[in-house]
Amino acid sequence: MSETRSILVVRLGAMGDIIHALPAVASLRLSFPKHHITWVVSRRWVQMLKGNPQIDRVVPFERRGKGALREAWRTLRPIRPSIAIDFQGLIQSALVGRATRPQQFFGLYSSQAREPLAAMFYTQRVNTKGPHCVETNLQLAAAAGATQLTDQAWIPIGKPEGDLPSGDFVFASPFAGWASKQWPLENYRLLAQGLKAEGLPLVVNVPPGFREKLAEMPELKIHESGLPGLIDGTRRATAIIGVDSGPMHLAAALGKPGVAIFGPTDPGRNGPFHSKLVVLRDVEAVTSYKRLDEIDRSMRAVGVERVKEALLHSIRMARVSA
Repeated sequence: MSETRSILVVRLGAMGDIIHALPAVASLRLSFPKHHITWVVSRRWVQMLKGNPQIDRVVPFERRGKGALREAWRTLRPIRPSIAIDFQGLIQSALVGRATRPQQFFGLYSSQAREPLAAMFYTQRVNTKGPHCVETNLQLAAAAGATQLTDQAWIPIGKPEGDLPSGDFVFASPFAGWASKQWPLENYRLLAQGLKAEGLPLVVNVPPGFREKLAEMPELKIHESGLPGLIDGTRRATAIIGVDSGPMHLAAALGKPGVAIFGPTDPGRNGPFHSKLVVLRDVEAVTSYKRLDEIDRSMRAVGVERVKEALLHSIRMARVSA
């Protein structure tokens, strides 16, 4: 591999953050069509990038165990890209990029990086203005030389897993990385009852092992799947109900209508980007980014009837514009 024609992208996870980085990588491909682009990502999320025509090589990263770290080191050291970009801003992601011995290594200023010490590993520190994460990533790509910027994100097709309704249905993924970002599970049961009168079954997608959490809600149709099934179900859904989590950002990237419910995180920074999703947030919500084990009060303040009305309006608007 020629050092003068290679780009390394570091975004290890998680799902929503990977989706937010996809437009920046698409912009790099448009701007550097002859460069070889490598993306280092956590093994868990390799399927999000598999088959992406804008990426030449996906390097899975596994940090657990000395053997895994040694293998990662042996894989990373020979890459030696001309340009490396850390879209994550962690000490770990910065070390991953640095291990490839790039000629230029771009990342955020210490005041903007999630872990300020990560900035000491970059040769080029970029002061981005955002405000959205997608825009921050695009600004990083532009600082690295990208001149043709796009906000489009390539998403894999997915694969059917489990049973889904043959007609219209609403798709929801109620769980998030932090409980404070979740909408009460009971509200999904109440919403399902309201949507039934509209002829819209509510299908709730859960990862393997989470079905039991909804076992006492027969009004809900449970769809248990991995990532391919989630992608396929989102593509097939009439609309979605989401919170600040990867599945919601997936739906936004796929142009699905629906509702995104926000509380302790800022939708201006982390919300659906240029999408058909309607953002609902209580007027008294406080942007805290606190990773608590209980649902934030502002999430409880978003009522079921408000969500239902916004959802049906979003569906009608999507049908009019189709």
